[in-house]
Amino acid sequence: MSKKTIFFIGFFAVLFVGFVFAMTKLLPGFGEVKMPVLSYVQPFRFNDQHGNSFTQDQVQGKVYVAEYFFTTCPGICPKMNTNMKKVFDQYKSNPEFLILSHSVDPAVDTVARMKVYADSMGVNNANWFFLTGPKDSLYLAARVSYLLDDPKNNNERIEDQFIHTQFFALVDKAGRVRRIYDGLKKEEVDQMINDIPVLLEESVTDASRLPKSTF
Repeated sequence: MSKKTIFFIGFFAVLFVGFVFAMTKLLPGFGEVKMPVLSYVQPFRFNDQHGNSFTQDQVQGKVYVAEYFFTTCPGICPKMNTNMKKVFDQYKSNPEFLILSHSVDPAVDTVARMKVYADSMGVNNANWFFLTGPKDSLYLAARVSYLLDDPKNNNERIEDQFIHTQFFALVDKAGRVRRIYDGLKKEEVDQMINDIPVLLEESVTDASRLPKSTF
């Protein structure tokens, strides 16, 4: 390879790097990998571990992670919430971030039981909510809003249904699900921890599209 060829390769390489750098300064978000919108969270109303009503109004304008578990689970749930605790520890002081843990067994997971569970994890503060309520509403949210289970399962009798999923849904400030993660895999939980600041920095340009309460 001649010196002239090497010179031109180097010249255009520097030119390209300069172009990319300039674009990142002039166009916010240039070069970033965008998280697509997977679904829109529908209006909901549950009860948190303090016995308070919890609706979509409490998450409007906030980034949050949604999961489903049950307090008597001997298998994947403790592992999931151990991983979720890492997320909590990272962002527990950020008022724009929340964690919503929904029960899949509300007949057992009463408000009082959810409070005991939250206390046992040492996370009973302002931004991790343990939610319970009507089973059909909880399951509908899991399937239609958060995409954590197949919506076709709604065709079965609610009494015969039981969701057991290890996946987490990351939701942006406008109530849109942006990414699903396997809560049992360290690398995916770490990726979620890295993705959260991206959504925290986003403006709520589409907040008006968040469904309003119908209750």
